[in-house]
Amino acid sequence: MLAAGSSGLLDHLYISFWIPTAVLCAALAIKLPTIIRLWRDPLLRAVGGLLLLACTVFVFVAPSTIAWTNRVTGVPNISAPWCYSLLTAFAGSCLLLIIAWRNGLSERSPATRRAMLWVLCTYAGVIVALWVLFFLADASVERLRDLDTYYANTPYMRELILLYLLAHCVAVLITSRLIWNWVRTEGLDVWLRSGLVCLVVGYGLNLIFDALKLTAVGARWTGHDLDWLSTNVAPLAACLSAILVAAGFILPHAGQYLHDRWRIRTARRELRPLYMLMRSVNGSGVCFRLYATPELRLIRRETFIRDVLLGLARHIDEEQVRHAYAAALALGFPPERSRALAAALSIQDAAARKIRETDGTGTENPDTTDLLQEIGSVSRALRASDDLAAIRARVTDPTEPGHRAPAAESGLSRP
Repeated sequence: MLAAGSSGLLDHLYISFWIPTAVLCAALAIKLPTIIRLWRDPLLRAVGGLLLLACTVFVFVAPSTIAWTNRVTGVPNISAPWCYSLLTAFAGSCLLLIIAWRNGLSERSPATRRAMLWVLCTYAGVIVALWVLFFLADASVERLRDLDTYYANTPYMRELILLYLLAHCVAVLITSRLIWNWVRTEGLDVWLRSGLVCLVVGYGLNLIFDALKLTAVGARWTGHDLDWLSTNVAPLAACLSAILVAAGFILPHAGQYLHDRWRIRTARRELRPLYMLMRSVNGSGVCFRLYATPELRLIRRETFIRDVLLGLARHIDEEQVRHAYAAALALGFPPERSRALAAALSIQDAAARKIRETDGTGTENPDTTDLLQEIGSVSRALRASDDLAAIRARVTDPTEPGHRAPAAESGLSRP
């Protein structure tokens, strides 16, 4: 009664095989530009080939494709050895890739080479055996979704089903173990570690897929009916596994790419206050081009700011910088923040003098090395208008310590 109820409920639980296919294709599309650009890298080519093979597996295991393949070839259930061969090749390729990825192609030891050769020969032999067993078996009734359990007691088909499941299970088990050992090593990049965790979970779901299939087939051997495990639940585990495996392969690349884009855009946005101040001094800004990359836009903004600062440096009052620094320290700001605030305050006043075309009390030959290197912190300080106003008030108030703080006490010659 329980089995029948579970079967009826799970008849409605179905995930389209085209969903993981789309995810795998997206992963391949994300990796493809890097693969083309670094085509000589064998590991990148291997990842691309593996993702392509995974896409092929899910295309051909879809019931509609199974029916089409059987109809085109004219051989009932010819899709069975074909799909199982693809799945076996994918499992073996995953194992080969992890061995190569973990040890590095340029540093492979003789033991690693022997292991890779053993995997290659073993899984090639399994694929050959699958086809031999299929042509020896009598599988004339076409089955699109329940072939494993329908032919679980058929001579040769029984051995074929058991062989592909065991070969897949062994490859996934070893691959999962290797990846888990890798995850536990120290010093991994956060994106690589996240990708490896996704791979571990994805291959764990593959083990669940194998366990469900073997349970359903074993139930047939003992005269019981647990076909719903193979027909409904196992495909769901396989689809979720494919999505996680795809995420595991693209996370290290896509995550680092997005992190770099975010860092560049953040740096460019942080430079905006100083950039706008320099525009008010120079009268123009960076020429905007739609096709410019984020990196190029950041470089142009930094270059523009430094070029204008070089011309503005002689208008900066060094005495004011020292007083502002002492005032910032007196207000409780840490030294690094105090230096940035003092520099921001002096640049504001220098810009005002430059706009009015007055020389003021600037420096004849200023040392701008530190100032040009710290444009990011100075620009962030320009956003703190309240802090700058508090420092300015303290500097201009004769009763405050920062008003006449000597250079020896402030410990600063330049911000």
